[in-house]
Amino acid sequence: QLQLVESGGGLVQPGGSLTLSCAVSEFPLDYEAIGWFRQAPGNEREGVACIRTTDGRTWYEDPVKGRFPISRDVAKNTVYLQMNQLDPEDTAVYYCAADPSVATIGGPSSSWGQGTQVTVSS
Repeated sequence: QLQLVESGGGLVQPGGSLTLSCAVSEFPLDYEAIGWFRQAPGNEREGVACIRTTDGRTWYEDPVKGRFPISRDVAKNTVYLQMNQLDPEDTAVYYCAADPSVATIGGPSSSWGQGTQVTVSS
């Protein structure tokens, strides 16, 4: 069974950088996509970025384009989210997810990690 474990969260100052890691037990053939989502207090969970496991193609939501590149290390079965130019509005619990399809990631068919807290504050 697929397992996902996020790490790398913490407290960072505005304008700073932080790298999140999502370690997966495997890159199974049945899971096309690994993605990052976030949920701030009082808000609904929203998508951040997604990467296709096979060829590394990426997709980004507009608020993080150019700031939060997503990448993968196939040998380590790990997906990264490099968070740059952080703003207090980026404060949230960040989750990684795996899904059989890029088109449906974040929905009912996705598997989720437990999340890692990112706090952007002075």
